[in-house]
Amino acid sequence: MTSAVRSYGLSLPDYPWEALAPYLARAAEHPGGMSNLSIGTPVDPTPDLIQDALRAAANAPGYPTVHGTQGLREAVAAWFDRRRGVPGLDPRNVMPTVGSKELVAWLPFLLGLRTGDVVVRPTVAYPTYDIGAAFAGAEHVAADDLDELDEATRARVRLIWINSPGNPTGSVRDTASLRRIVRQARELGAVVASDECYAELGWGEWDVQRGGTPVPSILDPQVAEGSHEGLLAVYSLSKQSNLAGYRAAFVAGDPALMANLVNSRKHAGMIVPYPVQEAMRVALGDDAHVQAQKDLYRGRRERLVPALEQFGLTIHGSKAGLYLWATAGEATWDTVGRLADRGIVVGPGVFYGDAGRGFVRVALTASDDRIDAAVARLAAQT
Repeated sequence: MTSAVRSYGLSLPDYPWEALAPYLARAAEHPGGMSNLSIGTPVDPTPDLIQDALRAAANAPGYPTVHGTQGLREAVAAWFDRRRGVPGLDPRNVMPTVGSKELVAWLPFLLGLRTGDVVVRPTVAYPTYDIGAAFAGAEHVAADDLDELDEATRARVRLIWINSPGNPTGSVRDTASLRRIVRQARELGAVVASDECYAELGWGEWDVQRGGTPVPSILDPQVAEGSHEGLLAVYSLSKQSNLAGYRAAFVAGDPALMANLVNSRKHAGMIVPYPVQEAMRVALGDDAHVQAQKDLYRGRRERLVPALEQFGLTIHGSKAGLYLWATAGEATWDTVGRLADRGIVVGPGVFYGDAGRGFVRVALTASDDRIDAAVARLAAQT
């Protein structure tokens, strides 16, 4: 007698970055070593004041709080006022998360989405928005404007993801664009979750240190129009403070939504360790290290852009964030292969949806030595 074995687990697509392995191997054969510009992992040191805060809080025998310490939540509220143009945020409507990726992945489930509900995400987007919809059994739809959806689909929209500045495109939504989405979402009774983790890294017209305009938040009074109802802002310190290894992020916004998220995460034990909460509190109170890190990225960007253009790539978007979104007018993998032959690894645009075909994502998150090596190789004639 035989018996059927039940299949457990979700049927998710393979993790896309595995497809890059042969190109990593090709690039590693370059005599000058590989310049890996494919991923957004920070390589510069975590600032000393943050490491000191982590060490000082290391004696933490008790359970931390899911909601976050009062000191951390007040630091987040003060940061929103000082850096994001969002005054008066109630610290009760803030919660730390174990990095922003886990919140992106679990938010549809925590909001109670189910089969038949629709999650809207940008046309070119980080894959985890789709994975989060799958975890909840919901449908994911790619659109940059709700007017792109038919009426039947619009009626089922429950969550709209905004990513501004965007990964991988570096696109930025201005205040008017954000306000329009908020109004549309409220008409539908949908939540707007804004993934804003690159907001401190604006370039050109969005480069505050060079006279530009700050990247607006979904919680900005000009966007929210007097109420945070239905709005959530998601932020990570991985990029601005080199804290990817700490898994240090937070979410803030709608009081009712936040209370429910805090309660749900208490039941699930989704807690940021106390030493990390203290490190976040200190990091959010210091703007100098953020400026110093941005200056490093600006220098790398200013060296890479002309080198990529000389190699025949055209930069699209890339107005903020840690990536250059570029195309050579050929198939994505052809560009990836030509660069790998020069010892340079880039992110394939096809990892970010069908609209990413023909594009590559070039990260600024490599050491100055590796950036300079890539620039020299791009300029070489052979």
